[in-house]
Amino acid sequence: MTVAMTIPWLLAAVPIMGAMLGFVVWPQPDKLKIWSVMVTVLSLLAVIGTSGQLTVPAEGLLFLYLLPLAACVSLLGQPVHLDHRLAWVMTLLFLGLGLGVLTSQLVVSQIVLVVLFGLVTFLLYWHHNPFWPKSWWGIGTFGLGMLCAVIAAIAGPPISSIASLLACAILLPLVPFHHGYVPALTRLPGSLPSFIVLLLPAIGLHGLVAVLPTVPDVAVSTITILALVGALYGSIKALAQSRVRLLFAYGSLSFFSILWWFVAEYPPVISQATIFLSAVALATSGLLLAWQVVRTRYGDDVDPRAISGLASTMPQFAVLLSLLALAAMGLPPFGVFAGFMGMLLTSSLTFSAALLVMGIVWLAASWYILDMVQRLLFGRQRSDLRYEALRPSELASLLMVILIVIALGVAPASLFGIENQPPRDGAAMESVSWNR
Repeated sequence: MTVAMTIPWLLAAVPIMGAMLGFVVWPQPDKLKIWSVMVTVLSLLAVIGTSGQLTVPAEGLLFLYLLPLAACVSLLGQPVHLDHRLAWVMTLLFLGLGLGVLTSQLVVSQIVLVVLFGLVTFLLYWHHNPFWPKSWWGIGTFGLGMLCAVIAAIAGPPISSIASLLACAILLPLVPFHHGYVPALTRLPGSLPSFIVLLLPAIGLHGLVAVLPTVPDVAVSTITILALVGALYGSIKALAQSRVRLLFAYGSLSFFSILWWFVAEYPPVISQATIFLSAVALATSGLLLAWQVVRTRYGDDVDPRAISGLASTMPQFAVLLSLLALAAMGLPPFGVFAGFMGMLLTSSLTFSAALLVMGIVWLAASWYILDMVQRLLFGRQRSDLRYEALRPSELASLLMVILIVIALGVAPASLFGIENQPPRDGAAMESVSWNR
């Protein structure tokens, strides 16, 4: 076995072995959290040390760097509690599986993906609410994803291509296959939602880059329609939400739908789409961590309409939440804006119904995110609420997310191993065919 073939196993083994060794300090949650954070740092160092010998596409290197960082900030943002121990261990396990999928050969990658789908399905079942039908939709959707990954591993084209495409639509949520993504962000415990919001879409885009050129033109045309419908659907659902995590889930769904449309219509945007996806996912992760700060102080089932006046009593939190909101809305200098403008300029998109839909998505995001932030930070202070400043780990996690999203927006793409694609002319765009 060559060195290049052993590197994926090494990268996956570091967090998986760390998860197993975490049971040594299982009775002591404070030590388990410290150990889990240390393992994510070791995973990042392993990626940095072996990146020059990996054979993954250039765009995939960015995900390899960001996954350990996302796991680290997700773990840091959680309070020390006995109930969070399993989520910490599962975060490390998912990190190992994610690195394995991104770096392994096709067949091995599909096998690891089956395990990943199976674990998410099991966790959703374990934490499902029998009175909330969407829990069962989520379990069924990820079960379908597991079946698709099995078919993709054992069948030949074109069946394997269609199965892989369906699996990608579940991981990188596309209407109507988003019913697994939404419960995963709202029902899974502890640090898992703020990590898998990057993990699952990153794996989905990684698979999409490989499979989309092999699918029929009719499937690509269907994707573009579903993407526009999904962008509008996610925005409307986000506007209608009173639950904060559902708002974040549907808001990110609308932005991921925009990414689907660009990738299906204009192949050269893959590099910019990687930055866009990373920034959207990390901004959503930061907002989930910020909401965890509120839940830690006022309970898991806190009504956001009952919390106000945090700007004057928690100024650090107010500044960081405001920056995260600006990043999630797609304003400069954050990565969401840079990624979207990169896709827009690379595609040379002119005015069309698609551009109108994207404008509506942006305006809707500005409304529901600013409304949420305004309700939390401003208004009268309540004498019956206990206001507590950010803890050092919470401050570190939120600050890290903001710095990463800023770096995605202002740093040259070549810094992440991504080369910018030149814009294409209109005639070339009209003749795009994904068939080989």
